[in-house]
Amino acid sequence: MNALQEEFKSFGLVILGFPSNQFGKQEPGQNSEILPALKHVRPGGGFVPNFQLFEKGDVNGEKEQKFYTFLKNSCPAPSELVGTPRNLFWEPLKAHDIRWNFEKFLVGPDGVPIMRWYHRATISTVKVDILEYLRKRGIGSQDRIAEEWQK
Repeated sequence: MNALQEEFKSFGLVILGFPSNQFGKQEPGQNSEILPALKHVRPGGGFVPNFQLFEKGDVNGEKEQKFYTFLKNSCPAPSELVGTPRNLFWEPLKAHDIRWNFEKFLVGPDGVPIMRWYHRATISTVKVDILEYLRKRGIGSQDRIAEEWQK
């Protein structure tokens, strides 16, 4: 995500990260522990996100953040499978739920959700889709978009 933020910031792309502990209990720490854990544990190696990281919250279930209710209801689910219930920590399970960490959404500058990616979508897939969106919307020069496309 750092690379995407860097590559597309001149086009106005802003990446936002929303930690959640609802998937395999992979984010058990307090909010104050998230950045140090990213830097020193997972992924480690001094990693620091270059994008806005919000406080941990629920993305599914009875206490899901309203932001996610809006996103999930605006874009079709990327898969018919929800997941293995023993690894999912919310109720009730719904068809449009976020399947796993790192599921992504693209939201236009007008606040309208454009698309949603499965959590296993590669960054190259996400990049191609963003470039196509920019091309269709006429955001940035066609030469600059073509340059990014070739990277």
